[in-house]
Amino acid sequence: MKKIDYKKELKYLYKPSPKKVEEVKRKKNPVSLPLVKFESYNEGKSAQIMHIGPFSEEGPTIEKVHSFIDAAGNKRTKKHHEIYLSDIRRAAPEKWKAVRRQPMSPPLSG
Repeated sequence: MKKIDYKKELKYLYKPSPKKVEEVKRKKNPVSLPLVKFESYNEGKSAQIMHIGPFSEEGPTIEKVHSFIDAAGNKRTKKHHEIYLSDIRRAAPEKWKAVRRQPMSPPLSG
């Protein structure tokens, strides 16, 4: 399986330009724009999986990534986060895409 470096291939999603906030403000001036913040954090080693479909049906996908982490001898750490790839206002629920990213600790050596 070919590994994909999403941070490199989709750099515009991981490191948005600070100019984007001003651009959005000029175009639409959304009420909740002052709540938007950009911050960096290092979550360390993580497992991720893509879910396609309604978020109410995400359970089996979550179980799959948790099983992967457990089978590798790792432990889940911190809270997971999701990267939404679809605009749920425009796409049909069966086509919604989200990447679920779960931080984990390395396996304990014995």
